[in-house]
Amino acid sequence: MTEAILLVGGKGTRLRPLTINTPKPMVPAAGVPFLTHQLARARAAGVEHIVLATSYLAEVFEPYFGDGSKLGLSIEYVTEEEPLGTGGAIRNVASRLRSAPEDPVLIFNGDILTGLDIQALVATHRSSGADVSLHLTRVEDPRAFGLVPTDPTGRVTAFLEKPQTPEEIVTDQINAGAYVFRRSVIDTIPAGRPVSVERETFPELLASGAHLQGMVDSTYWLDLGTPQAFVRGSADLVLGRAPSPAVPGRCGDRLIMETATVAPDAKLTGGTVIGPGAVIGAGARVTGSTVMANAVVEPGAVVTDSLIGAGARIGARTVLTGAVIGDGAEVGADNELRDGVRVWCDTTLPPASLRFSSDQ
Repeated sequence: MTEAILLVGGKGTRLRPLTINTPKPMVPAAGVPFLTHQLARARAAGVEHIVLATSYLAEVFEPYFGDGSKLGLSIEYVTEEEPLGTGGAIRNVASRLRSAPEDPVLIFNGDILTGLDIQALVATHRSSGADVSLHLTRVEDPRAFGLVPTDPTGRVTAFLEKPQTPEEIVTDQINAGAYVFRRSVIDTIPAGRPVSVERETFPELLASGAHLQGMVDSTYWLDLGTPQAFVRGSADLVLGRAPSPAVPGRCGDRLIMETATVAPDAKLTGGTVIGPGAVIGAGARVTGSTVMANAVVEPGAVVTDSLIGAGARIGARTVLTGAVIGDGAEVGADNELRDGVRVWCDTTLPPASLRFSSDQ
């Protein structure tokens, strides 16, 4: 297997308070655009040619990644004129694939951070003789996901909608967003219209008697659809919990990018990332957080599990926990912002204007 399709078309609107002009796959995670980790892991698994299926703000990808040669890849770009869904996006790039009809093609989602053993998924696909193989993962609470039960051999038996009652939870296995398709199967997806692989392609293949194989791999899996998940994923990359050959430095408690300035007595822990040009003031404590380029955390501030956008400023002694601070925003001194708060880009909060704790 030397070829892959990477689906990177989503707008990522749930990250919008952070930055309204950068698609989610290009927001830095562990110091580099998240998409870099996806591409590097594919290359490490033996992929040589990747087609990026893009739509929203597609023009930012090619200037950054070019032809892919810096990552040891050959990258092509195909942009959707209208949203086509997952299946439609796959079919839309079929003409750029170089594989023979029986060859396997890896397909993965640009919003998922995973420790999937890609080579094992391909090996499962080959040994089972499947038409399509799916990466499945197990979750504690599957109610928010479609379920994918399998028989004792791993063959997929059904695709079930999100369960509404306890009786409908027949498995804890869910679709983890990475697949291996037999090349010829891609050509059977209808062209020129929106198609969902989850709701249309896979159920129809199953109904027609096609062989769909599941491989459960639960080593690490995280949907980066929310800012909190993005912060967690970035920290896990730095800590080494989520594997990636693209982390720019050794895994550890912190990642400080070149040109960042950190006061000697500042404390950085929990997989914190300090972006280029950022400044961390004296006595500041930053835990499990991402501080993007040119942001400033003033002396005595305490930042935990938070995302601070490019050029933002956090005032002295301000406390942030589970917060998202947009690009260019300014949070004045002596504020306290707790779980779930969003500060939009270029907003200014005056000093001592918000507190979540009680007077006690």
